[in-house]
Amino acid sequence: MSKKLYYYVSGNTAAGTKNYLLSNIEHLKQVIILKHESNTVKTAVLWKLIDTYGTENNLEILKSPLGARYLDGIIIRGKSIAFIIEEVATPELENSVTIELHVATPTNTSIDQAKEKFYTLTNAAHNHFKTGLNIHDDLEEIYIKEMNFKRADQLAEELIDTLLQDRPTQNRQANMFHRMFGTNTADGVVNEVPHLTSELKKVYYIKGRAGTGKSTLMKKIAKACQQKGFDVEVYHCSFDPNSLDMVLVRELEFCIFDSTDPHEFFPSREGETILDLYEETVTPGTDEKYAAQIQEVNQLYKSYMKKGIEDLKEAGKYLEEIENQFTFTNTDIIQIMDRIHGEIIK
Repeated sequence: MSKKLYYYVSGNTAAGTKNYLLSNIEHLKQVIILKHESNTVKTAVLWKLIDTYGTENNLEILKSPLGARYLDGIIIRGKSIAFIIEEVATPELENSVTIELHVATPTNTSIDQAKEKFYTLTNAAHNHFKTGLNIHDDLEEIYIKEMNFKRADQLAEELIDTLLQDRPTQNRQANMFHRMFGTNTADGVVNEVPHLTSELKKVYYIKGRAGTGKSTLMKKIAKACQQKGFDVEVYHCSFDPNSLDMVLVRELEFCIFDSTDPHEFFPSREGETILDLYEETVTPGTDEKYAAQIQEVNQLYKSYMKKGIEDLKEAGKYLEEIENQFTFTNTDIIQIMDRIHGEIIK
């Protein structure tokens, strides 16, 4: 039975719009770029492709930071092909073909004004996230000065040993796929954690505080697994993309992820374990010692995150105004599919 894997390759972050597409498609034989002014049109084509190929093929479905209505693309790894929207395409792409979708021209000339407002609000959201991250750094400093780094290193070594001790090194060049399991959108903060972890035999829920080494631990695990020859999926934080929120290795049937707000979960089945880095590596009583300062910084950085989400929601209204200018029929989409199959796919 075919499976569908959902994740993000682009997102709204404190560093602006991030794009991790390349590592996910660089070994594919063909990449088809869908070009059209309307995200609704491109998404309609992608869903038709999902209907066409999803029964007999495993699909990787790239969700969109614009919201639940939209997609960034699909990857059919078994056929070595990807279909992506132009917004996530990069100049480094090889073996790519761009297809213009000649349907649905806008009905209103005011679309340019709505576009300008959409981009202005999206940039404002990114700036609010950036301010929030700078404030969040003050929170990290509180815990860093109370950290037992030797114990943190020991924990990493112990976990790597547990995961890899009985696994021989694979005689192959391992891949590292860079992704996100969620992001900030007009629908709010969203994630695909339950979907990604549902079929894994071992799931580590990392608890802790800001600056307690959650991302550092995951980076060490990712590197160790790749050095052993296993393909690794690393999921970047959509707040601070320099940090990791998850490492997943399908061949070893495990993942480890940052299970703290805004993607906090708890074990619910056999094989799921909590690893609390605050309990393991931070001086006891730190929360209580700095309680007032922690509360102040927490409230301040979260206020900027809230402002950013509000900006994205407002931007979403203008995006809807833009998308409503484009009308098309199912026949239009079928004709595009015929062209893709007849002229584009090798």
